Amino acid sequence: MPITTKKYSNGEITVVWKPDTCIHSRICWTQLRQVFDPTKRPWITMEGTDTEKIIEQVRKCPSGALSYFRNEEEGGEGSTGNNVVKEAAEILNIKITPNGPILVNTDCRITHSDGTEEIKKGTTALCRCGASAKKPYCDGTHNAIGFQG
Repeated sequence: MPITTKKYSNGEITVVWKPDTCIHSRICWTQLRQVFDPTKRPWITMEGTDTEKIIEQVRKCPSGALSYFRNEEEGGEGSTGNNVVKEAAEILNIKITPNGPILVNTDCRITHSDGTEEIKKGTTALCRCGASAKKPYCDGTHNAIGFQG
């Protein structure tokens, strides 16, 4: 099943949003409302602030639903075809969020129960409450059911 991807550019960078992987943590729009505003369409307005502030906020996305690439690097020499900037992890960083998902903060290979494999880039949010409709991934249902853990 293909993942929906939306792109927003300010000329310098392009922010990539994958709504199917978003866990609706609200970090993006509560910390940088002039760019990320879910009450508007489009909900991402790249002209709201400077490029570095947008990059800083995108890097805080706990699910990896938001990422970015620099436009001059897309398709250029040395391009990986992925075009998403990420920071290399020397040590695997896994975070158990209070009342929320397990966050795996590096590229990883997910092997599903039927044997199919999937490569996930950046941060991956895994369901911990058991109620996600997108298992093994978190879809934010923990908020609706009042998961404690």
